Amino acid sequence: MKSTGVVRRVDDLGRIVIPKEIRRTLRIRDGESLEIFVDREMIALKKFSKMDDIGDVSKQLVDITNGVINKNVFITDRDKFIAGSGSLRKKFIDKNISSLLESIMKGRKLVIENHSHEVELINGEKDNLSYVISPIIMNGDAIGLVLIVSENNDISQVEEKLANIVSQFLGKHIEE
Repeated sequence: MKSTGVVRRVDDLGRIVIPKEIRRTLRIRDGESLEIFVDREMIALKKFSKMDDIGDVSKQLVDITNGVINKNVFITDRDKFIAGSGSLRKKFIDKNISSLLESIMKGRKLVIENHSHEVELINGEKDNLSYVISPIIMNGDAIGLVLIVSENNDISQVEEKLANIVSQFLGKHIEE
């Protein structure tokens, strides 16, 4: 673990302020939950993601879906690609999602683009893709996305329905 060189005083209510630069770098938003870990005399904070609880299920879902439709399938949490299957897996996995994907998540609507065009799904990288994107909703909050992505113009209603099914399944699975 590396030191930031930042020192903060604990106030009389036991609070500390995480500097804005660190929040921006780690993409910590107002109202977001942090998980607290303790190891001897060290306290560590980690962004809490409800999607962490379903990592294995997500990996199995993308593999099965890819096996059925032979297209790239990805699942994101609110910040990055957490599971993927297909030829673009190595390029996308563990990368930060783009502002386009953040806005789709906030809009909570399924988006389909069945003709390839230049799009930024990963921060700072553009690709020529067709896709369907379905938000994962849990208790009214958008907590991630399901993406089915193709380098060809072959996204159809089948992929649209499948993305919707996978996102609804994950939303319900996390609620339970």
